[in-house]
Amino acid sequence: MSESSLQHSAPPGPAVPAYEREPSFDAVPERSRWRYKPRRALWRSKAVRAAVVFTLLALCGLVILAMVREQTGTHGFLVGLGLALLPVPLLMAAFRWLDRVEPGPWWNLLFSFAWGACAAALVAIVANTFATRWIATATADPSAADTLGATVIAPVVEESAKAAAVLLVFLFRRRDFTGIVDGVVIAGFTATGFAFTENILYLGSAFLEDQEFGMSGFASVTAATFFVRIVMSPFAHPLFTVLTGIGFGIAALTARRERFRRVALPVLGLILAMGTHALWNGSAAFGPWAFYAVYAAFMVPAFGLLTWLAVWSRQRELRTVSGELPAYAAAGWLSPAEPVALSSMRARGMARDWAARTHGKAAARAVGEYEAFATSLAFLRHRARRGAVGPDFMAREQELLHHLWQRKEVAGPALTYAARATGRVWTPPPYRDYGGYNPYRYG
Repeated sequence: MSESSLQHSAPPGPAVPAYEREPSFDAVPERSRWRYKPRRALWRSKAVRAAVVFTLLALCGLVILAMVREQTGTHGFLVGLGLALLPVPLLMAAFRWLDRVEPGPWWNLLFSFAWGACAAALVAIVANTFATRWIATATADPSAADTLGATVIAPVVEESAKAAAVLLVFLFRRRDFTGIVDGVVIAGFTATGFAFTENILYLGSAFLEDQEFGMSGFASVTAATFFVRIVMSPFAHPLFTVLTGIGFGIAALTARRERFRRVALPVLGLILAMGTHALWNGSAAFGPWAFYAVYAAFMVPAFGLLTWLAVWSRQRELRTVSGELPAYAAAGWLSPAEPVALSSMRARGMARDWAARTHGKAAARAVGEYEAFATSLAFLRHRARRGAVGPDFMAREQELLHHLWQRKEVAGPALTYAARATGRVWTPPPYRDYGGYNPYRYG
């Protein structure tokens, strides 16, 4: 398609920067392939970063695989792997459900899981083993060294190693880290990966012990370990690390000028994660009754509270969408019904279904992209009003508006239909001067 034909066929809109071409979207014009891409130094190249990260994680994975297999044996490793896999899809699905309002890229989640399963687990095994042996040698009391290692050393080492993944995403994928939900999801995937590797080690070692002593059935060590780690407390590690994620999430919403809070909040979250981890490990070290008491009096209520906080944060994201997008509707970028439709997950799904029935799968995909771009735009504007965005705000805003405009012809009717079908009546907000967002001002 020629450039001249695009200029005649595309709807009127503001002048936007030249965007670099990307793989095409089937349901939208060719110009929607362009994206804003600032010039970066070589060390900040996405390809270079991806290659370095993949290499490091692959090496960590090979080393941790060899170490776990050495401790559990081949049969123990396979049994531990099969049992440890069981809670992983459920935990991933739960965290992904929380992230449905503005889904983050899959590669961020895969990186977080791989970091937890490979890098963080390797650091934890090496550091915990070294520290416990050093304490045992210094004190000549192996039993006390094991207790001290589990209640003091392990929480500090493991939570710091897992927090490194959240920090890396926060620093290098800042555009995808916008609030509390993102912190919870990244931390949850990291902790799920860590728990996966740790469970392989514990379950494999238990199976090896059962093989040596001829134990089987419900009285076996494997069954007891499976019940405690997989049935009773699959959420333990995610619960600890989510506290760190919440700290980073609040920091992402904090104004850039408030540097102390942006540093102190993640540190506070990490300290809380270490404290709850120490309490959990300490309860197991002081006997079964202490373990069950801490589980009932602290872990279950804490899990319920954090679950409520995560769901509340997701609803808060939907309220942000409904509160920020009317500015763009008043300026003509969106139809009046779109902000209320975009603030309902049910209406979003209905819009995609209507587009698929009416125009096919490509149209439904375009509507889904429109919903994602509009949500990102709402969050960007919300952070801008709080002073939490960088100097590239205008370029990012124009990029998002550009892609919305290219999909408007397909997505606008679908979202309007969904708003009416769900009974979400649009009420015009009080008049405000949105001249800065007028699409015809730049044309």
